[in-house]
Amino acid sequence: MAKIPENIGCENAQCVAKDECKRQMIAKNGTAVKIEVFGGTAEKKCGKFLEK
Repeated sequence: MAKIPENIGCENAQCVAKDECKRQMIAKNGTAVKIEVFGGTAEKKCGKFLEK
């Protein structure tokens, strides 16, 4: 799996884990160099950027 840079944010309003996701925080706090939307849905999270 490719390593995704630390400063890419995610704005996915429907993701069930949006409030605990590191990418969402990056998008909101202004440190993102790029904003994307990853695969989370209202039923599942993408799981890529949650603290383990």
